[in-house]
Amino acid sequence: MGPMIYADHNATSPLRPEAREAMSAVYDMGAVNPSSVHTAGRAARGVVERARATLGGAIGSRAEDIVFTSGGTESDSLAVHGAVAGLEGKCTLIVSALEHEAIGKAAAHSGVVMETAYLTSAGTVDLEDLGSRLKSWDHAAKGTPVLCLMLANNETGIIQPVAAAAALVREAGGLTICDAVQGLGKVPVNVGLLGVDYLAVSAHKIGGPQGAGALWHRAGAPLKAVQYGGGQERGLRSGTENVAAIAGFAAAIDAAMRDMPKYQALGALRDAMEARLEAEAGVIVTGKASPRLAGVSNFAKPGFSAETQVMAMDLAGVCVSAGSACSSGKVKRSLVLMAMGADDTLAESTIRTSFGWSTLPSDFDGVADAWLKAVERIIAKEKA
Repeated sequence: MGPMIYADHNATSPLRPEAREAMSAVYDMGAVNPSSVHTAGRAARGVVERARATLGGAIGSRAEDIVFTSGGTESDSLAVHGAVAGLEGKCTLIVSALEHEAIGKAAAHSGVVMETAYLTSAGTVDLEDLGSRLKSWDHAAKGTPVLCLMLANNETGIIQPVAAAAALVREAGGLTICDAVQGLGKVPVNVGLLGVDYLAVSAHKIGGPQGAGALWHRAGAPLKAVQYGGGQERGLRSGTENVAAIAGFAAAIDAAMRDMPKYQALGALRDAMEARLEAEAGVIVTGKASPRLAGVSNFAKPGFSAETQVMAMDLAGVCVSAGSACSSGKVKRSLVLMAMGADDTLAESTIRTSFGWSTLPSDFDGVADAWLKAVERIIAKEKA
């Protein structure tokens, strides 16, 4: 077996050397609490505020509208529960069928009415259906419409028409929550151009450390804290900031923004890999007709379970997944593909490869070689 090929960047991306160096510099500072008023505390506060400015520059926002959190899940939860609390529960959440569980479960536990924003067969939100429903929106009965729509799907890589959807919601007097965890550093993200009211991001999807994330919220957008304590992050997210992780996050942002053209160039290599798998094994690729993240490929070989494929690839030294990473560590049928109209056979036989900053051009052929050999072994075993 040769060197391991890591093709699961959407689950977590390896720590960038720039992030490691930035974190080490913070650890070398010694005791750092950015709420302390002494010299060491002020130095720590400087690290946090420079990082806030870095993220603001990356997404086109004011630094003061950014709240640091422990990651994408907390950012999503703060956006949903914080917006609902800010609206005093007088709202209806419209949750797209492709949202990460962090959004879906927060919405389900928010205590307010939920509706579904449906998808087209191409995997993008159905703007016609959404617009039709918003035009006849009954504010007296339903309150403010709050759309939850991610920027880029973690399983398929399909990029959503967030700006168009947010414009429809805004016209109806509503708000939009955007989970941009998979989009940051891979495609341009500008909160003004997107027209959203809340935007969640995470460090470890772009080569930063796990345990760091942020929520941007538009000035004036309703948002109340759901975690109480010492009043850090302007009272919206109490708890001592993780200074080292925040520093690593900022360094990863700088590196990802610099390397975005390299990431986007992965699309041609991904397309070639998919074409080979289609020609040699007849795989079905999801999302080819829609704009996708350059490093993501979601494909299926009906009749071969996703779990079997993932295990076979692992034995071959290749890390892939069958969708979003979940706490159980088990392979589950893709609800996103089901929402796109895929049948059970396709949804249960789909795997995802996701490439990123550490990917080598040869990794694409390595993944294809390993997958084709794995399928050959499976077929031979079944025939024996």
